[in-house]
Amino acid sequence: MDKRQFLKTAGGILISASAGGVSTSAYALICRPGDTYFNKLRNFNADHADDIRLSPAQMVILNSVVARMRRVRGIIGHGNFALLGFDKMLRFGRNYSKVGRFTRREIDFLEDIFYRDAARYGFYGEKVLSGLTDGVPSRSSTKVRRTGQYLFKGTPLVTYEEIRKKLGKDVVLTSGVRGMAKQMYLFLAKAQRTKGNLSRASRSLAPPGYSFHAAGDFDVGKRGWGIRNFSTDFAKTDVFKKLVDLGYARLRYPKDNLLGVRYEPWHIKVI
Repeated sequence: MDKRQFLKTAGGILISASAGGVSTSAYALICRPGDTYFNKLRNFNADHADDIRLSPAQMVILNSVVARMRRVRGIIGHGNFALLGFDKMLRFGRNYSKVGRFTRREIDFLEDIFYRDAARYGFYGEKVLSGLTDGVPSRSSTKVRRTGQYLFKGTPLVTYEEIRKKLGKDVVLTSGVRGMAKQMYLFLAKAQRTKGNLSRASRSLAPPGYSFHAAGDFDVGKRGWGIRNFSTDFAKTDVFKKLVDLGYARLRYPKDNLLGVRYEPWHIKVI
């Protein structure tokens, strides 16, 4: 058994589909009397006493990994980075001195982050990608003009085109397909900003392997709103209200969900 398979098996990463993608034991934990689960969710960007954090030694590796991944993104561009797989990312490190080879300790750290059970630090969603090296086939997605984003062909692209047709130029695609490298980078960069608090990071976005951006979901926003599109302020916009009226606001992470993620009115559930 190779290391990746061992970590995957030992970590027990898959959570059953009962209780809306939440295991029965996790559901009982969330709903027990006096539990602070919903308080954490509503105060997602705060530190809580029982949050799971990286050790100082792990923080050193985290910082070097995030910096190296950022250099990879700088070489291939934000758009191509969205489709980048794990093994190809490692090849960029080997082939470009500006990036530098990923060390064995860095690779071990990335494997551990991917294969550990995210429920340990409070994320109870389903695992979408079972393998660290699972990629996004380039033929399955297409670049959306004037957005710098990719969408999967089929239902995701059709859904977005319908939204654009009905809402017009006020709506914009803010995040589409996210391959392994991008979701890993986003999660680790958030963990870096929270000083290694993995629980706090997972309340803001899905850990690598758990994001439905790798299966068809996408984010939309109001044109000109920038970063505010990724806040609850978006729920107050005319764009969101129209999405609700037209039946497109099938949210992956609604208010007070049982998945451990903050309310995301901008995240369109496709699959």
